[in-house]
Amino acid sequence: MRPRFALGALLLAVPLLLAVLGPLFAGEAGPRAASFTAGGGHWLGTDFTGRDVWREVLLGGRSVVLVALSATVLAYLVALPIGLVCALTGRGWLEEALMRPLDVLLAVPSLLMILLVASVLTPGPAGLTLLVALVNIPDAARIVRAAAAEVASRPVVEALRMQGESWWRTAVGYVGRCLGRTLAADAGVRLTGVLYLVATAAFLGVGVGPDASDWAVMVDRNRTGLFVQPWAVVVPALLIVALTTGSNLLVDAGLEKRRRT
Repeated sequence: MRPRFALGALLLAVPLLLAVLGPLFAGEAGPRAASFTAGGGHWLGTDFTGRDVWREVLLGGRSVVLVALSATVLAYLVALPIGLVCALTGRGWLEEALMRPLDVLLAVPSLLMILLVASVLTPGPAGLTLLVALVNIPDAARIVRAAAAEVASRPVVEALRMQGESWWRTAVGYVGRCLGRTLAADAGVRLTGVLYLVATAAFLGVGVGPDASDWAVMVDRNRTGLFVQPWAVVVPALLIVALTTGSNLLVDAGLEKRRRT
């Protein structure tokens, strides 16, 4: 467990530090050189427009990381109360009113929904965050509802109700606390899916400009020079992979530690 935790922390720390602190050390943009060249004062060479790849790496993580993390958190902020209400209120009409619209949204593929909205509107980073969160709410709410329904059927919940405990104390104080392992495991997987959606949307030009300083855009725009100047593609791609892999390793290590204790 300790090697897994250490490896996960290391893999996650590198892209997070670059995303948070990278812009502070990026400096001013120098004169552009020829496209896809190595050397000449450029540690990782130049990209498809002749910009310094290292500087673009320092600048490009904040958009990917902030959008992915914000969308994941926002999805749970909406899904958690919906799932808890549906599992604990015992009112069928309320559950139908809350879950059936989400089922309709769940039937539409996530990327298709983002592209449909983008064809009408022009979402920026904030708009992309809301879209990605929206398409993740339905299945997150169903997972919360299913897990909370199992906990709500336990005798201890009935005992809390008979003691006159408030709905809030029962839902959050006991049921919500029992969902920690399930939500932690789902969060690790969901962050990977959110990063995939954010990166794919960036590949397609949704939420970011075609020449924006963004890791996902760098992978897409520089792929034509992969065999000429591979660092412009390999480095941002590895950082995205490290972010998803590190988060899942940390979640797995945390769940394993909690299981053993």
